[in-house]
Amino acid sequence: MQVDGGQHKNDWEGHELAVIIRADPRLTHMASTVRVYPGRTDDEWLLLDTETTDPTYVSELPLEVAPGTLLSASIDWNGEEPTVEDATVVESTQFHFHRTDAPVFQAAQACFEEARRAGEAMNARVTNDTDGRPNGVVYTFADQPGQRDLFSEFRDGEKPLEPLLSRTAEAADPPYSVWILDVPEPFVLITIVFDPDGLFAETMADTYT
Repeated sequence: MQVDGGQHKNDWEGHELAVIIRADPRLTHMASTVRVYPGRTDDEWLLLDTETTDPTYVSELPLEVAPGTLLSASIDWNGEEPTVEDATVVESTQFHFHRTDAPVFQAAQACFEEARRAGEAMNARVTNDTDGRPNGVVYTFADQPGQRDLFSEFRDGEKPLEPLLSRTAEAADPPYSVWILDVPEPFVLITIVFDPDGLFAETMADTYT
């Protein structure tokens, strides 16, 4: 854009600056609903906005949480790095990320085999307790060797877990116990356990931790 004349140029520059100040979220306090993920290091948290999936990395949180916790957070962008000024827990789902050599359970293997026969990369299956009542859902995502590390993409928030959690909420209320496992078989296994204090969650913990 060509601007002639000092006064007009100053007027234009002032207008441009005003627009930048209004548009730049880093100069404001942002209230967001975010899901907590592990950070890039042990001294960091990743907060993933549940609406936009925008990532925010912070070194501290004003309350004690675990990965998977859903927070309503006020994020201050005025400093060199974003900080969380205030946060409240919306729900206390927990994520468990593990690379494991432990064998997968029968329902997960059957879910994957069904997908492989159909030529599908992803499949889902509801699990039931011994009385036939639904107690969780398993997802299998076929490995893509040499292209992508799906486990890392889930752990780092590149593939958000929010769509799976939203779908689960149609059948059972949170919080959940969510297990994201890189298993010996050629798929990533995600198991969403409806009751984080129940027998299924206890069995997952005994097997994969």
